[in-house]
Order: sequence, then structure tokens, then C-alpha cells
Amino acid sequence: MNNSWRKQWTTDVRFNVLAGMTATLALIPDSLAFSFMAGVPPTVGIYASICILLVITFLGGRPGMISAAAGSMAVLMLTLVKEHGIAYLFAATVLTGIIQYLMGVFRLGKLVNYVPKPVLTGFVNALAIMIFLSQLRYFSHASWKMYVLVGAALLIIYLLPRYFKAIPSPLAAVVLLTAAVWMFGIEGVSRIGDIAEIDVSLPAFLLPDVPVSWETLLIILPYSLSLALVGFTETMLTQNLLDETTKERTDKNREMRGQGIANVIAGFFGGMAGCALVAESVLNVRMGGRNRLSTLVAALFLLLLVVVLGDLLSLVPMAALVGIMLMVCAAIFDWKSVFKLRKVPVSETIVMVSTVAAVVVTHDLAVGVIAGIVVSGIFVLLQRKARSRAIEG
Repeated sequence: MNNSWRKQWTTDVRFNVLAGMTATLALIPDSLAFSFMAGVPPTVGIYASICILLVITFLGGRPGMISAAAGSMAVLMLTLVKEHGIAYLFAATVLTGIIQYLMGVFRLGKLVNYVPKPVLTGFVNALAIMIFLSQLRYFSHASWKMYVLVGAALLIIYLLPRYFKAIPSPLAAVVLLTAAVWMFGIEGVSRIGDIAEIDVSLPAFLLPDVPVSWETLLIILPYSLSLALVGFTETMLTQNLLDETTKERTDKNREMRGQGIANVIAGFFGGMAGCALVAESVLNVRMGGRNRLSTLVAALFLLLLVVVLGDLLSLVPMAALVGIMLMVCAAIFDWKSVFKLRKVPVSETIVMVSTVAAVVVTHDLAVGVIAGIVVSGIFVLLQRKARSRAIEG
């Protein structure tokens, strides 16, 4: 056990540090955007991401997985915030964490093993499509400079590793494009500071200002159950994807217990509920962030950027971050599932497409997974009936 923990902090230090920093740069605009989706101030998403990352670094079951405020959960919070106020969101976040912790205690993590492979493929492909579509908003009413800068970012990301591997190419793209935009005074380019004013202080402990009563519980319980389920689904499937990528088997129940504790703490520090993020997690692992050190660096670097270096962070052009996310889309998408459509049973293709379609239509990954499982179950029943008739005949 001691050797394992020593390995998490002393192996491939440079790769893990740089990977954590790179993942943070992709995480910041998402945290801000998810706050807007939930109808809360930008600080709520930032505080949630910092708290969850710090806690999951030590208590999570999957080293290198990035967990923070999540869009799939943010959409479920908007109605609660509008109807009852932000204090009820903090209370719901604490309850969400308690439910997720119990999921880990009762070992529900094993349920992901029963998700059919076509559903997992559909989940991954749907997420890649959703990330791609989410980046299109940055091109709305944008000038030709945006397209040029995104193209430049992609060129740096894909070409730099052929000649220089000391620094992750996505991190290099952010630094080089930020410097170029600043040095040459390029105007008409969207920056992080245009999304939201980066003015964040250190998170402080607070008790949600809600009545401690059955009425409050009845208000937040439906939201907390939904948040816990969505967070469970996205976290477990992300962990499954990373385990397959790294050829490892990690403890899913420990991850859920860690996620639960992280959300409880986030709720007491003015944050919203969160879960594992596929895009940032895949980016972190691809850049060499396989250990807990990368997650800790992501948390500390995020804290440093928003609290100390907010003015510098505001200057980062969105084009650089869009380029990173487009690279992640291409990396996540299972291209083999498209090129091998004729080689797999039609039923598997229908299950995968149903999963993708449900996610794209509802913008909810959990709904997509449930839809895929239902369609897969229908095909299993039909196959059983066909076998029974064949035997009887």
C-alpha cells in the first residue's frame, strides 16, 4: 500500500504536473459555462471544481480522473435555483453527496459492468458530439480571426509533438496563442474574460441558509436523487473508459464514496454538485496524467489561476481552448464503430445509434444510457423468443 501511494506521487512527475495544468485550462471555461447553465454566479462552478478535485485526489478510486462541476448535472439545477434560490442548491448538493456515498457503501459501482458494450460506445460517441456542438457557440458572430486561431491551435496540438515533447502540445498552444494575441494586439477575438469576470476569492465554509425541516427535504430530495443518478452514471462510465484506455482495473465503489464526500464538502463551501468529466479526464490521461499527482496539480493550478492570476487568465483566447476541445472530441469518438458498421450485428448498431440520439435530443447522458439499455433489452427478448420458436419448431 505504501509503495502504491509513493508511486502515485513520485512516478513520471513532469508528465503528471504538465498534464494536470493542461486539463485545468480545458476545465475553466466549462466551469464558467456550467455555472451559467445552472443559473448561478461563476464562483459556484469554480468553487465546486476546486473542492471536488482536492477531495477526489486523495479519496477517489481512479487516479488521474478529473472530477468537477458538470454540465450534465447543471441542467438539472436550474429549476431548483429559480424556484427556491441558491441556498437550496447548496443543500441539495450536500444531500447528493450523501446519496452518492451510500451508492459506494452498497457497492453499486458493479452495475456498470452490466451495461452493454454498444451502449458504452454510444455514450462515448454521444459525448464527443455534444462537446463538438458546445464549441460551435464560440463561432457565432465570430470574425475570420477566430477560425484562423483555432486552426493554428490545432496545428500546434498535432504537429508540435513530432518535434518537441517536453511540454504537452495543448498547453503550448494556449501559451503561444495567448502571447501572439497580446503581442500583436489582435482585436475582435473572444477571451475567457469575455465569458465572465474572473474575480474569485478563496472558498469559505458556510451552512446552507435553509430551514432544517421535512419541507426542505421534500423540496431538495427529487433534485438530489436525479443529480446523484446522473453523476453516478457519468462517473462510472468515464472510469470504465479510462480503465480500458490504461488497461487497469480501479475501484468504482471507492470512487463513488470519494465523489460523495467531495460533493458534501463542495456544498458546504458554496459549490454545486459535480462528477467525473470525460473530456478533461481523457485529456489528462492522454497527456500523461496517470497518477493522483496530476489531479492535485489540476486543483492547485485552478486555484492559482482564478484567485491569484485572474487578470492573466482573462487574456487567454477562447480559440486556443476550442482547439483543445476539438482535439478531445476526435480522441474520444470511437471511429472504429463507424468504419465497422457492416461487420457488426444490426441490433448493436441500432442500440448505439439509439443511445447517441437520446443524448443529443435530451442533452442528458443518463437518459441516453437508459434508452440504450432499454433498446438492448428489447433485442435480447426478441432473440430469446426467436430461439424458443426455433426449438419448438
